[in-house]
Amino acid sequence: MNVLRFCAAPLVALALTVSASAFAHDASEKITVLQDQMLKNVPGEKALMVEVDYKPGQASIAHKHEGTVMAYVLSGAVTSQVKGEDAKTYKAGEFWYEPAGAEHLVSKNASKTKPAKLLVFMVLSPEQKVLIPLEN
Repeated sequence: MNVLRFCAAPLVALALTVSASAFAHDASEKITVLQDQMLKNVPGEKALMVEVDYKPGQASIAHKHEGTVMAYVLSGAVTSQVKGEDAKTYKAGEFWYEPAGAEHLVSKNASKTKPAKLLVFMVLSPEQKVLIPLEN
């Protein structure tokens, strides 16, 4: 009986985690990790490359990154605003930079009818958080 309880608790926790992840995923952009690699020439730091897919009209929550970020628009158009700067719409082939800790207030698909896709490259330490939601 104790073995059953021991096995059941982790399975329930896993089921709740998967359900919550699926729910959160539907409401937000799709993020695909393309590469997560420790940097040999910069000890203690890693490079993270992700693809961000926005459905028409979709937006990210306001957030910040502990690491340095560079973003490149692969397709469509993305409106981005970092605290202290004006919002700007970037089209395919354009890019921007965010210093570590910058508050990313707006990140959204600029189109309500067409998808958009970003390639995001980050440099951070393994213990740093990739994304931290902002309170307001």
